[in-house]
Amino acid sequence: MARVLRTLTELMGWSCVLIGLSHVALGNAAIPGAGSAGATVDSWGRFMGAAFAGYGLAWLWAARQRPIPARAVRWLAAVFLLGGVGRLLSLAAHGWPHWFQIALAVIELGMPPVFFWLADAEERALRGNTEAVSTGR
Repeated sequence: MARVLRTLTELMGWSCVLIGLSHVALGNAAIPGAGSAGATVDSWGRFMGAAFAGYGLAWLWAARQRPIPARAVRWLAAVFLLGGVGRLLSLAAHGWPHWFQIALAVIELGMPPVFFWLADAEERALRGNTEAVSTGR
């Protein structure tokens, strides 16, 4: 389980960094179905892309710790879940978005429970190894 946590944490980090940087570079063109949303939305999207890249760097920071800090994983997963909840609010307020946004919502609502479940996997594994060594097993 610890290896799965580490792999998913790194994958999440790199994905968020790359997605964020693509939004910084491409603006509205990075949003499927957005078309020409204008300068205000383009500016906001590029800014949010930078924030999302920073969010990805926080995941990568967590992935490089030994052990991966469960508290950080839970907080980062909660932020991701909040993004999915935001998509549900948008759906309720404005209707169905582009299909790709629906796929993203499924990921944003589905992955946090996995991270909540795995969050302390590496800490538990290290505690188990320490206990085994201290008892002579």
